[in-house]
Amino acid sequence: MSGKHLIESPTKADGAALWRIARDSRKLDLNSAYAYLLWCHDFADTSVVARVDGEAVGFVIGYRKPSAPQTLLVWQVAVDASQRGKGLAGELLDALFDRVTRQGVRYLDTTITPDNEASIRLFSSFAKRWDTDLEHSELFSAADFPDDDGEHQPEDLYRIGPLSPR
Repeated sequence: MSGKHLIESPTKADGAALWRIARDSRKLDLNSAYAYLLWCHDFADTSVVARVDGEAVGFVIGYRKPSAPQTLLVWQVAVDASQRGKGLAGELLDALFDRVTRQGVRYLDTTITPDNEASIRLFSSFAKRWDTDLEHSELFSAADFPDDDGEHQPEDLYRIGPLSPR
């Protein structure tokens, strides 16, 4: 895979590839394959997939918060190992927010565990590129995750904005 990245909305046909990319990352909480299929079907307008030579190599999935439609929560960002270190995650975020800010989104919310330095750098540099504020606070404590026997790290809420169309 050596071609240029094509970034577009996912289709339900991308669900299996997104699940594989997330699984292979060994960093993300892996959702069921069914969840990724539904995500690509129901939230394609607030998500993007990158392709090289027709193959999915990265994605950002998110949704507009029903109680705050000016906010898009970024659920997951993942890049295939073959494309890491090329700035693709930032390119995906920029492409998604270039689109959704024209539709009224003004804030990016995401959650990050305190030990995920790569994600902290990704979203900090997004805020710098977009020349806007980044705030963070604890959203979920480790005790809030009953299925992990207290092993899940806290999830800090990162809020970036206000964002304006570029």
